[in-house]
Order: sequence, then C-alpha cells, then structure tokens
Amino acid sequence: MAFNFINEQLTARHQQGLYRSSTVMSGAQGRLLKVADKTYLNFSSNDYLGLAADPDLIKAWQKGAELYGIGSGGSYLVTGFNQAHQTLCDQLKSWLRVEAVALFSSGYSANQAIIKLLLKKPDLLFQDKLNHASLMEAAALSDCKMRRFKHNDVEHLESLLTKSNRECTIDANKLIISEGVFSMDGDSAPVNDLLTKAKQHDAWLMIDDAHGIGVLGENGKGSAVAGGLDNNKLQIYMATFGKALGVGGAFVAGSKELINYINNFSKPYIYSTGLPPAMAYTITQAVKMAETQDWRRHKLNSLIRTFRNTATNLGISLADSQTAIQPIIIGDSVKTLQIADKLKTLGFWTTAIRPPTVASGTARLRITLTVNHQEQDVVNLVNAIYRVLNDK
Repeated sequence: MAFNFINEQLTARHQQGLYRSSTVMSGAQGRLLKVADKTYLNFSSNDYLGLAADPDLIKAWQKGAELYGIGSGGSYLVTGFNQAHQTLCDQLKSWLRVEAVALFSSGYSANQAIIKLLLKKPDLLFQDKLNHASLMEAAALSDCKMRRFKHNDVEHLESLLTKSNRECTIDANKLIISEGVFSMDGDSAPVNDLLTKAKQHDAWLMIDDAHGIGVLGENGKGSAVAGGLDNNKLQIYMATFGKALGVGGAFVAGSKELINYINNFSKPYIYSTGLPPAMAYTITQAVKMAETQDWRRHKLNSLIRTFRNTATNLGISLADSQTAIQPIIIGDSVKTLQIADKLKTLGFWTTAIRPPTVASGTARLRITLTVNHQEQDVVNLVNAIYRVLNDK
C-alpha cells in the first residue's frame, strides 16, 4: 500500500508517548485559559509581556483595519508594502539601533530564508546544538557543511573554527548561529564571546532572539544589549513579533546591503504575501509599548524570582534559567505527560515537551511566566508541582 509509513509512524508515536495533537482553546490569550468549558491558570504562553490581549493593542488593530484594510494584497515587492510596513521598519530601526530591516511572516520562514540565501558549497555553518528546529532543518537542506558545537560552549566552537580554517577552501564563508534565549531551556547565549570568536575567524554571527526581544536588555532591546553589545554589531539579528510583542510575524535586521540582498534574492521574501498592514500597524504600537513600559519587565523579573525562590525552598530541581522560560526536567516522556495531566486536574495548564523537540531522555515541563500572572498564581503552581512530583 502506498505511503503506509504514515500509519506505522503514527502508531509508533502513540506507543512511545510522543503523539501530538492540537487542543482547542477558547477566549483571548491571557492569565486564564479555557478548554472544553474548564478554566486553567495558563503557564504555557509565550506572551511574556502580556500584550496579546492588551486593550490598547486591540484598539490599534481595529484602527489599523480602518486605515489600511485587512489584507496586504500581494508580496512586498508588488503591492504588499504599505506605509504601515515602512513605519514598522523605521520604528524597529530606532528602537533596536539597527541599520535596515526585512519583514517575514514567521520566525521559521525568516531563519530558513537566511540559511538558504547565504550558504552554499563550500560554506560552513556553526550552530549551537540546542538551536531551534527551523535553523537545523534549513541547514540539513542546504548544500553547506554544518558543524554543531556543544551548548553554549565557546571553547568547542573555537576548536571547530580552528579545524575548519585548516580544512576549508579560502573562499568559504562562515556563519555562526545561536539563539539569544533558548526556547526549551530558557538559558541565554554568551553573545559577546560568540561575537569575539566570529571576528577572530572572519565569520558572521547571527542571533535568533525570538525569546529575548522585549524582555531582555535596556528597554527590551534583546539579548545582545543585555550582554553589553549593540545590535548593530551583529551581522544578522532575527526576532519575532509573536511572543513578547504579542502579535505575529518576524523580521531580520542587518546592514543595508544584507537587506537589499534579501529583497533581490530571497525567494521566501520575494514570493510571500506581505503581513496584513493592520497587523504591521499593531506591531508598531506593541514595539512602542515594549520599549517604554519598563514596568512589564520589572513585574516579569519579580515573578521569575518568586518562582525560582519558591521552587528552591521546596527542593525542586531547576534548570539554569533566569528568564520567563522555566523548564523542569522529568526525563521519561510518558511520566512527563502524566505529570502535566495531573497538574491540569489541579487547574494548571503546563506543557509536556518531549522528543524530538528536546533530546531523548530530557522530556520536561516547559513552564512560562507572563506579566498576566499574579505572584500567588506562581506560588500555587510551584506548590502543586511539588505535590505532584512527590505523589507516591
């Protein structure tokens, strides 16, 4: 029978405790989550600054629709680049202090576009082993050679770069890519050290800051700024609008030459319909709010401290994360699912993350904190986790 591998692999996923399916939720993104008429405290959202359902952003979307309509009507190079898109790009350049910006429909698309665009034979790509699937898949489909360095291990990266200098041809380009904040572990990359190595070995550095923008650095300018760098020191800076900024889409920032090259040669950019202009208008307002409303970052950092202090006092083992992503490693996939289900019966919605999203044997609860939470919510969650973990 043709394509019989489909049922075989789905059956295997069920047996391994790795099967996935979407859960239908109702209502707006926020502190509470509704599923099948039951309400849970939501600890699985990437809406770190609590902007996704903010009344001011809802009004902005409505205003944007009144001003610009709904759809963009075409790709950015045809009729799809509205004044709302230009205003967003200008706002990003001002906020992040970058030279130029290209907009994309998603971070996944942006990451794949960059690797596909810039790297060919005999180029080399150096990636942190825990980089996002969008980066790893793009590299696997590319003609370049990929080398993976141990997570946040700059010395291992140095050894790979040194070896490549002896082995690669003189015309090979080298690109180093790391996430700014790692999506499943919540820890931060040593961006400053990575940039130093890139300079020493005539390589470019790209930072995927999907989980760092808005929450780290002065005025939320991201991981590089949190590490004492300016974003314009990075050759490529990618971040998304769908997490801390509460909307959707993504961008790539870099030199004018890089962005012009994207405009002229990147097929995912050239042949994709532009973001709806009302959406671009809304993102511009979200950027202004993220830049100026420091109280959101202050509250988020306070909740992170509450979570970690409460968990530590109860003897719960935590990962090395100081961000809103707080994983609790369980190990076994089936057990992780069972723990997440028990927490749901107690009214807490946490997500069980299993292979292949994370390495085998490292299944975990991926807990995320947002400005929407109250301090007592966090304390109650940690106490519930303690009870479930110690349930005999």
